Amino acid sequence: MTQQHPISSGFGARSTARDVVGGLDLSGKVAIVTGGHAGIGLETTRALLEAGATVVVPARDAGRAAAALEGMPRVEQATLDLMDPASIDAFARGFLASGRPLHLLINNAGIMATPLTRDARGYESQFATNHLGHFQLTARLWPALAAARGARVVSVSSLAHRGGPVSLDDPSFEHEPYDRGKAYSRSKTANVLFAVGLDRRGAPAGVRAFSAHPGVIFTGLYAHVTPEQLRAIRFVDEHDRPADFVKTAEQGGATSTWCAVSPRLEQMGGVYCEDCDVAEAVPADSQKFGGVRPWAIDPVAADQLWELSERMTGVQFRP
Repeated sequence: MTQQHPISSGFGARSTARDVVGGLDLSGKVAIVTGGHAGIGLETTRALLEAGATVVVPARDAGRAAAALEGMPRVEQATLDLMDPASIDAFARGFLASGRPLHLLINNAGIMATPLTRDARGYESQFATNHLGHFQLTARLWPALAAARGARVVSVSSLAHRGGPVSLDDPSFEHEPYDRGKAYSRSKTANVLFAVGLDRRGAPAGVRAFSAHPGVIFTGLYAHVTPEQLRAIRFVDEHDRPADFVKTAEQGGATSTWCAVSPRLEQMGGVYCEDCDVAEAVPADSQKFGGVRPWAIDPVAADQLWELSERMTGVQFRP
């Protein structure tokens, strides 16, 4: 991972999604932003639209998405449930039937710290939604990504990946007692490893992959996190005031948008980014708040996760 080091992008922690698309013309480009109707996903959608792109926003709650996107130009809304393989396949078939290339795929939707829930296959919901659903979606959309001749796939991860590696033996907590925080961390590590694995396989076809930590942003993602837990991890103080590093939604959408559009990332891929720059690779025992841990960018672990994901989804992904 020789590319895993900062490149002095000119942007930073307080940059917004609109900042990173400034001066860029995305006219004629087609993007898909999962969960692009709320939180940082909505800010990503807005920025891409303002730069001239057409944005498809698949969401589980079609009514809520339609209300949030009303009046926006060049936006298309569709139904997608990342915990339902049939829904993923149906959405992908519909997009492929349009005959359009897919220039940008931002796998943004996710859930965090939820009580133990399983999908119809018995898979734990955070791993199923945050990783497996996007793995299957990307696989099904592959023909459109390859047709773009220069597509980018961005997986929205988290600093929570520092919580540890993916459990390849028990990804769905069938044997180990369920821990909602640990499940989230592992799913976010999976997002980083997916970018590593996809970039190696996709680069020959011009498809480059990235993962991004958006920052700490208090959106609906935190619905299952209590004020006491936020104080314990020092995201808020004793008066519930946000820490200085907490970002707005506009700032939170910046890094994944930067990964999708920045000219500075031409000829690069497979890297984890934060604060609108490539992150520093740090040791496993690092006490740094940021940076990417070694288990998340290990190409061997990425290949092992790829094989596991193919088995769990039944999708043979052969870019």
